[in-house]
Amino acid sequence: MSACVPAPADSARTKHVHPPHSPPPGPRRFRIAGADVSASIAVFLIALPLSLGIALATGAPLQAGLVAAAVGGIVAGRIGGCPLQVSGPAAGLTVVTADLIQQYGWRTTCAITVLAGLAQLGLGCLRVARSALAVSPAIVHGMLAGIGVTIAVAQLHIVLGGTPQSAVPENLAALPAQLANLHPADVAVSALTLTLLFLWPRLPGRVGRVLGKLPAALIAVAAATALAALTGLRLPKVDLPSWSSHALAALPDGPVLGLVAAVLTTTLVCSVQSLLGAVAVDKLVAARPGLTGRVRRSDLDRELLGQGAANVVSGSLGGLPIAGVAVRSSANVAAGAVSRNSTMLHGGYVVIAALLLVPALELIPLASLAALVMSVGLKMVSLNHIRTVTRHREVLVYAVTTGGVVFFGVLEGVALGIAVAVGVALHRLTRTRITHEETEGGHHIHVRGQLTFLAVPRLSRVLHQVPHGADAVVELDGSFMDHAAYETLQDWQKTHTAQGGSVDITGRRPGLRISEPVEVDDCRCRPWTAWRNHQCERPPTATAPPDAGSQDTTGVADLTGGTGGAGGREGTTTSSPTDLARGISAFQRNTAPHVRGELARLAREGQQPSQLFLTCADSRVVTSMITSSGPGDLFVVRNVGNFVPPPGEESGDDSVAAAIEYAVDVLKVRSITVCGHSGCGAMQALLGTEPGGAQTPLKRWLRHGLPSLARTPGCGDGAGGPRLAGRAAADTAERLCLANVVQQLEHLRAHESVSRALAAGGADGGLELHGMYFHVGEAQAYLLAEEAGEDGEAVFRRVLETDLTA
Repeated sequence: MSACVPAPADSARTKHVHPPHSPPPGPRRFRIAGADVSASIAVFLIALPLSLGIALATGAPLQAGLVAAAVGGIVAGRIGGCPLQVSGPAAGLTVVTADLIQQYGWRTTCAITVLAGLAQLGLGCLRVARSALAVSPAIVHGMLAGIGVTIAVAQLHIVLGGTPQSAVPENLAALPAQLANLHPADVAVSALTLTLLFLWPRLPGRVGRVLGKLPAALIAVAAATALAALTGLRLPKVDLPSWSSHALAALPDGPVLGLVAAVLTTTLVCSVQSLLGAVAVDKLVAARPGLTGRVRRSDLDRELLGQGAANVVSGSLGGLPIAGVAVRSSANVAAGAVSRNSTMLHGGYVVIAALLLVPALELIPLASLAALVMSVGLKMVSLNHIRTVTRHREVLVYAVTTGGVVFFGVLEGVALGIAVAVGVALHRLTRTRITHEETEGGHHIHVRGQLTFLAVPRLSRVLHQVPHGADAVVELDGSFMDHAAYETLQDWQKTHTAQGGSVDITGRRPGLRISEPVEVDDCRCRPWTAWRNHQCERPPTATAPPDAGSQDTTGVADLTGGTGGAGGREGTTTSSPTDLARGISAFQRNTAPHVRGELARLAREGQQPSQLFLTCADSRVVTSMITSSGPGDLFVVRNVGNFVPPPGEESGDDSVAAAIEYAVDVLKVRSITVCGHSGCGAMQALLGTEPGGAQTPLKRWLRHGLPSLARTPGCGDGAGGPRLAGRAAADTAERLCLANVVQQLEHLRAHESVSRALAAGGADGGLELHGMYFHVGEAQAYLLAEEAGEDGEAVFRRVLETDLTA
C-alpha cells in the first residue's frame, strides 16, 4: 500500500481556467409536503369541536372559538418560532376568559386580548422569553390543574342539563340540586360522548389500529350529534348567529387598575403556556427519528412574537385569546408534520368550515361539547405531574397553586404559588442539620444541607466540642457554602491542627469540592487527572528544582510505553511503578468510598450493560469521561484502530468476534457503537506503510483497515466519502478516520450474532448500530447521522446538533 499524495497542480493551466458560469436559479416553487397535508387534516378534525367547546365553556359567542382557531393556525403558525406547535383557543385560558366576560363584557374582553397581544409583542422584542421558563414547573402544573378542576366542575352542570354558576364554590353548592333534577337527554348524549372518548383510542386488534387514527373527539361529537338527530332528542344545540352580527373589539371600558390586572393575567397565562408548549414540542420532535435534522429547535422569542401577533388579530376580529395547545401540537407531531405548513393549512380548513359548514355545526348538542371540554379539564390534572412534584418535594407549591386557582382565581393562585415556592426555597437554604458523633476512630461531624452564615453559630458550637488533639472528620452533605462558613471551617481547622489534632473535610458526592482545606500535600486532583499533572504527594525532582513558576512534568500518559503522540514529549521523564501505586492509592482513598456500594451491587447482580462500545486503544480516548458513564454502563472493547475484522479473517485472533458474540447473545446489549478518533496512529500507519517487507503482527492487523483506505477520497476509488457537518476534514488522515468508522460498521453487520439481532427487531426496537468520531484536540464528539447528506454520503454531526440532550 502507498501513501496518499495529492497530485501537483499545473499552475500554468490553472492560472487561466475559470469556472463555467451557471444560469441564475429560477424562482423557487412553493411546495407542500404530503405529510403536512395529512397532519393538517388530523389537527383540523381535533380543533373544530374543541374550539366550539372552549367557546361554550367561556360564555363567549361560539364563532369566537372558530376565529381564534383560524387565526392561531394561520398567523401564529406563520410568524411563530416553533414550526410544529398548533395555537388556538386553549383550555388553560377558559377560566381567565370566562371571568373577563362576566366582569367586563365580550367586546371589552376582545380589547383586553388585543392589549395582551401587544404586551407579548413588546416582551418578544425585549427577548425575555427564556425568563418565563424560570417559573417553577410546580406552579405551572398547579395552575393548569386548578383551571382543569374549574372547567370540569362548571361543565358538569351542562352535562347534567343545567346551567353553571360563576365560581367553583357556587357550582359545588348547586350540584346536589342539579343531581336531583337530571335531564335524561343531556345525560344520554354526554354519556355517549365520554364513553367514546375513553374507548375509541383503546379499540383492540387491527381494526383498532386503523380506526384509532381518527380523532376520538371528532368521533365522540359526531356520534352524539347523530344520536340526537336520529332519535329526535330535544336539547340545546349549537347556535351560530350570522357573521354579519358578529361582535368585534371595542374600546376597553372599566377601572384602569382592573383592566391592567386583566391584561397582565392574560399575557402571563398565554405566554407561559405557549413557551412551555414549545419546549414540549421540541422534545417530541427529538423523539421522532429522522425529524431532528429537518425541523429546527424553537426560537422562543419569535414564538412570543407570533403569539402576540395572533392575539392582536384574534381580539380585533372578535376571537378568543390564543395560546399554544398541547393536544393539537402533539397530534400534529404524531401525524407526521414536517413544517409550519401543517399548522397554517389547519387554520385555512377552519375558515372554510366556519363559512360553509354552519348548518352541520348547528346540529351538535351543547351537552356533547360540554362533556368533551370536561374531559379535557380532567386531563389537565395529571397524575404524572403530581408524582413528579412529589418526588421533588414541591407538592405543597402544587397544592397551594391549585387551590388558589380553584377558589380565588388564576392570578391570585399563581401569586400564592410563587410565595410558597419562595418560602420553600428559603426554608431549604436555611435548614441545616449539624450532628456530632464520637467513634472509636475519633470524632465525626456531619453537616446536612446548605452551609450559610445562618448556620455558623451552630457549626462553631459543634466544632468546639471536639477535644484538642483528637482526630476529626467533617462530612459536608450539601452543594453550597458561603464565605462566612468557609472561613469558620478553615480557622478551626488551622487551630485544631496546630494543637496536634487532625482534620479531614470531605463531601459525599464524588469529585465535588465543597471546601478547599489547607493540607500538607495540597492535593486538588480529580479522579481522571493524568499522572503528569499530579502536583501532590511527589517531591521535586533533581532535574527540575521547584520555583514559583515551575510545573512538575514527571510521568507519562500510559503504561504501554507509548508516547501519546508523534515524536514523544520533550522534557518528560519516564513512568515508574510508583506512579501506578500512587494512582491506586488515590483511588482507594478518594474514589473507592463513593463507588464501593455500586460495585458491591454489580458484584452481586452481575454486569448488565446496555451498550457495546468498540474504540481504539489510544490512551487519550477515555471512554468513561467522554460518555459520562460509570461502572456497569458500557461493555468496552479496545484495539489498535478500532477495527472489527470481518468473519473468517481473524488471523488466529478471535477476541473481537468473541466479544461481539458475548455482548449480543449473552449480555443482550441494545446498541453497539464504533468510535474512531482524531490523530489515530493506526490510520497514520495505513497511510504511510509501503507494500512488501516483513509481515509483522502490526502489519497483519492493519490489513483490516485496507477496505477503509479504499473508500477514502484520494486513496482509493471512494468518491466524496464520509464527512463532518459544519466543516471540512482537516487532512487525509481525518478523512480516513471517518471512512474507517463507516467501514467497520459494515464489517460489524456481517457478524452472525449482529445480523441475527438486527433482523429480529421487535417492539422494543432491537439492536441499534451507531458510529462516532471523537476529536481529541477539540474535546468534541460527532455522531454518524441516520440521514445521508445531499450527495448521499455519510455525515457526522456534532452531538449537540443532533439534539440528543434535549
